[in-house]
Amino acid sequence: MYNYPHKNYRPFSAICDCGFGRKIIYTRQRQITWKNIVDELNKALVIHRQNATEIEYLDRYYRGDQPILYRKKVNRPEVNNKIAVNLAYELVERKTADICAEPIQYVLRGTDDKKSDEISWLNAIMDSENKQECDIDICRWRSICGTAYRFIGNDDGNGSVLDESDFELSSENPMYTFVVYFPNNKPAFSCQIREDENGKEFYFCYTNGQWFEISEGKLRKFGINGNGAIPVIEYPNNFRRLSDIEMTIAITDAINTLSSDRINGIEQFVSSWVKFVNCEVDKESFLNMREEGALVVKSNNGSENKADVDVMTTELNQTEGQVVFNDLFERFLDIQGLANRGNINTGGDTQGAVNLRNGHYDAGLRTAINEPILKKSENMTIKIILNRLRISKGFTLVPSDVEIHVNHNKLDNLLTKTEALKMLLESGIYYKRAIKTVDLFSDPEQVSTESSERMKLLYPDKIEKQEKIVEPVNEEVVEQ
Repeated sequence: MYNYPHKNYRPFSAICDCGFGRKIIYTRQRQITWKNIVDELNKALVIHRQNATEIEYLDRYYRGDQPILYRKKVNRPEVNNKIAVNLAYELVERKTADICAEPIQYVLRGTDDKKSDEISWLNAIMDSENKQECDIDICRWRSICGTAYRFIGNDDGNGSVLDESDFELSSENPMYTFVVYFPNNKPAFSCQIREDENGKEFYFCYTNGQWFEISEGKLRKFGINGNGAIPVIEYPNNFRRLSDIEMTIAITDAINTLSSDRINGIEQFVSSWVKFVNCEVDKESFLNMREEGALVVKSNNGSENKADVDVMTTELNQTEGQVVFNDLFERFLDIQGLANRGNINTGGDTQGAVNLRNGHYDAGLRTAINEPILKKSENMTIKIILNRLRISKGFTLVPSDVEIHVNHNKLDNLLTKTEALKMLLESGIYYKRAIKTVDLFSDPEQVSTESSERMKLLYPDKIEKQEKIVEPVNEEVVEQ
């Protein structure tokens, strides 16, 4: 594998040469085959190695290896506190929790009962494959380094006991995985860097129709890719592959420096120098007198130049330091779109006012505009999984039947949501559509299935009318 410096002693701007964001790798070839895969891979590796170096830096930064830990002082080097306030860890965890605190669910578009059963089965299979754990790791990588990768592989008989599917889901390390694109941004091929039992590096590549194994600059094996698509799916954090950490890494470095200097100021005040004026005290006498808590000195030059002993103190203004810290921290929260939990609420505040003032509303909007990028990658995943389930289990679901539902905090505005659900049902809205609309449940499809009998008892007239309306429409579609 690649050998990296493994120490973040330089600022990130020196590592990336101020070229923030991971570089997208393109190929000019119209088609990737066994004839050109080796040459295209060698070209792609040049760009990927720079990306991998930056990813390694950001990952270590997230884990606490930050430049402040390598700071050297010339003036009083013995007072050199190195405080890494790991805001990067807090940032990544909060961004990940916004997306993956609840499992991502698949909801059916339409009212077909057979497909409704299949969508419930699909969610159950994803749960048995520990998809949420994989999603959490993917979202962490997205936030840390700007991109992440999911691999849909074969179980090959090595799955767990009573495994319900013939595939497995895994989150790939982006230092050793990448995807190359055609100029139209369609994926050309993927590459996974691996080591054999002797520690030698080899590359496993996929195109839509084939797979290749390459080592030492030569094509060793190749075959047919039965998925019909590249099983390595990229999950970018944004279109520029900017990580959340690097957006504010200069601010977090400054906060580390400020926090360390404030501790240094306190230590220097406590460990102040002792100044002797017009007197001489040997080291042994000074140490003995310091243990007793008193000093006895006399003047060397008579009464004209009186002896004096004083403590040299220069205290850092902690109030001004706190003002700077608060300003930097506010900028950090604003740029990242995070809510400020430090604001004090007053008794007359409504929930909406608190959400607006403390930044919860803006944080929700930031998460919302990030969802389409996530859903685009999820759609590519769904296409591959549904194709496999169609072959192995006879699924009739198609990607257009599946709506990807990213769940957030279901307790917000709970009373308002329940009242809205009641009004929708009473006004004649189909109960499945009403349950999906209010965003009250993490798995609306399962809730709809479990509540179907109850809904028919509570709203019999409305459901009968809805079924009468739905059936002729389906018949007309079939006749055409």
